[in-house]
Amino acid sequence: MENRSEAAEDRGKQDGRSPFDRFVEVTYEWVSRPPFFLLCLSIVVVWAASLPLWSSVKSWEVAIHTVASVITLLLLALLENASRRSGEAAQEKLNVLAEGLAALMESRAQDDPKLGDAVQKLRDAVGLEARH
Repeated sequence: MENRSEAAEDRGKQDGRSPFDRFVEVTYEWVSRPPFFLLCLSIVVVWAASLPLWSSVKSWEVAIHTVASVITLLLLALLENASRRSGEAAQEKLNVLAEGLAALMESRAQDDPKLGDAVQKLRDAVGLEARH
């Protein structure tokens, strides 16, 4: 997180988030980096090298399948949560941009009556009136 922008730092300080949301964010950041891939790769390498230690090949295969299934399930839940929140944040940003554009267009509508209709179409398209 060395190259986080100042805006990202400020967002991190606005702590209206739950501990779970902060955990999801940290986990999402961590699993999207090379060290996590290397950890997964090392688990597979250790598992592959451990074949002689197992009494049967079937038990050996079940072990990696169980570990992989548990990790996959947990990561899926966390990443879906992060993805949902990311989509909501992007939509909120688009709504703010649309609202600003509508306000600008509305202020200029006195000079160009066509803008009044465009403002209403913009507000209807993004549902701005429903948010206020």
